[in-house]
Amino acid sequence: MGQQRVGVAVLTMGNRPAELTRLLDSVAAQDTPATRVVVVGNGTPLPALPDGVTGVELPENLGVSGGRNVALDRLREFGDVDLVVDLDDDGLLIAPDVFTRLVARYEADDRLGIVSFRIADERGRTQRRHVPRLRSADPMRGGPVTTFLGGGHALSARMLDETGGWPDAFFYAHEETDLAWRALDAGWKILYDPEVVLQHPWTEPTRHAVFHRMVARNRVWLAKRHLPAPLVPVYLGVWTVLTLTRTRSVAGLRAWCGGFAEGLRTPCPPRRPMRWATVRRMTRLGRPPVI
Repeated sequence: MGQQRVGVAVLTMGNRPAELTRLLDSVAAQDTPATRVVVVGNGTPLPALPDGVTGVELPENLGVSGGRNVALDRLREFGDVDLVVDLDDDGLLIAPDVFTRLVARYEADDRLGIVSFRIADERGRTQRRHVPRLRSADPMRGGPVTTFLGGGHALSARMLDETGGWPDAFFYAHEETDLAWRALDAGWKILYDPEVVLQHPWTEPTRHAVFHRMVARNRVWLAKRHLPAPLVPVYLGVWTVLTLTRTRSVAGLRAWCGGFAEGLRTPCPPRRPMRWATVRRMTRLGRPPVI
């Protein structure tokens, strides 16, 4: 493999201009420079951007999936990007060697598809939900995993050409899992690298008004799209029990039930069940696709 060229994609809703500026400054300070940087205004005008940064303003909010696909398409048009790095607009690259580390990772493994960053707040803390494995809460334990973090990650452009991009219909929630399952089924690897860090404020997912509904709807769609038929009721049953056990908000449960019903009654094509070999591989990696 030759030198891997880095393209950066950032989505913004226009409500964090100062944070976006700091993020772009941290991208510009990388030892290995990005070949391209694209910022997508997801239904919002963009502020003035630094020289060399491409801005795309969308007339409406297409969600995380739709906005990222727009950024991917723009990077593909340039034709000189091998790795796509997606970053949250309120994140920050606190080390100058992030892209250097990523390039080394990809050059060492031709089948590496996705690298998941460690997400840490300004005090260095990583939330449990940002550790992409079931049996370890230790954020410093890296290695092969079955999913990745949306706030900061790298994607192989060759992998995306083979598997397709983000699931537009999902809008928000579980879009990473959908892409991860397709990547694994196509024989690509996903790596959690705790040495590659995106600093990000400490947050709760429930801050988004649509959280409960879309989490439920998209989880049903995930099962319908990707799981072998016998695993669909198992997966949905496990997550129903977990949700009923964990959710304390009556309004949240009501929204979750509405989203679950929406997922059952609406299609999310195409259905391409993963191979049983992929199920076994995910199980060996510590997360069978029933949880």
